[in-house]
Amino acid sequence: MTEKKKVYLRVEDGSIFTGYSFGKYADSEGEVVFNTGMTGYPEALTDPSYSGQILVFTFPLIGNYGVPKFTKDIYSKFESSKIQVRGVIISNYSFSYSHFDAYQSLSEWLDENKIPGIYGIDTRELTKKLRSKGVMTGEITTKEPSGGFMVEDPNFTNLAGGVCIKKPVIYKPKNKRAKKKILLIDCGVKNNIIRNFLNRGAEVIRVPFDFDPLKSKYDFNGIFVSNGPGDPKMCKSTITNLKNSFSLGVPVFGICLGSQILGLAAGANTFKLKFGHRSQNQPCIEPGGRCYITSQNHGYAIDKKTLPKDWNEWFVNNNDGTNEGIKHKSKPFFAVQFHPESSPGPNDTGWLFDMFLDSI
Repeated sequence: MTEKKKVYLRVEDGSIFTGYSFGKYADSEGEVVFNTGMTGYPEALTDPSYSGQILVFTFPLIGNYGVPKFTKDIYSKFESSKIQVRGVIISNYSFSYSHFDAYQSLSEWLDENKIPGIYGIDTRELTKKLRSKGVMTGEITTKEPSGGFMVEDPNFTNLAGGVCIKKPVIYKPKNKRAKKKILLIDCGVKNNIIRNFLNRGAEVIRVPFDFDPLKSKYDFNGIFVSNGPGDPKMCKSTITNLKNSFSLGVPVFGICLGSQILGLAAGANTFKLKFGHRSQNQPCIEPGGRCYITSQNHGYAIDKKTLPKDWNEWFVNNNDGTNEGIKHKSKPFFAVQFHPESSPGPNDTGWLFDMFLDSI
């Protein structure tokens, strides 16, 4: 084992946590958020919804099963083409790892991607602070912090525009003739969303976040608005384009950030949650009382009180009562705040992809 190198985390309220380095020995800054999942760190770290954030894992043991061989292929075991977080904070790091699919250690993978990590701090204390005061900006530094705290909130920028593709890409299902074509508006889409459409025999036309469906040269049968990072109100062109595309009458489905964007396009408002929902065990209730356990990663939500009269609230979070889904009363427009594609997490709500494709 190499010599331990001290590294520090300072958060917005002035608190300083001292730990040890793994991954890249470097400085970083961003919004400090926590995830309560017990597994799935390769998927979480490559989720574009974490762009701009320093991620705290509340589960005390991270790194114990290593990391699979990293590839950029859409059918890989990762959710994007790179690590998206700006830093990783854990309690205990497993220097020894064991898994039949492991290719390298988590520390080696982070180092290759120039992402700093800290282990050996009290993540319970840090999480309690974030739960009571709300998420805060923070900085990881190799030198003991001094002077004023000056970290810009990444949510003041259009993070979705920074993680989406720049030019359209078309994916065709393997060994199947596509009968339906989905225009996927990429605001930071997870690979497993694309895989879910391909595995169901649909062709996916992936376009940038500011793509205007009304000016599309591509034929499509439905519009999908993806997950992604940051404040949905920063995606102004996406909101405007989606609102105008309602006139096409084709089915529209949104997930996570896509749900918030759909709500804003419909005329509702969104707000920032105190500490967000980031885990694989969030209970969501559908009208009629059925509860689903869902995977989630978001820091904003639709204000259900502002939904227009032609829209209904669809799902509700059983923990805090916040909105988890909306549906138009008469048109095939709907969205959910959670992740039915999981990766990581339960597959209880995968039927939503079937519902969308059946509506076409």
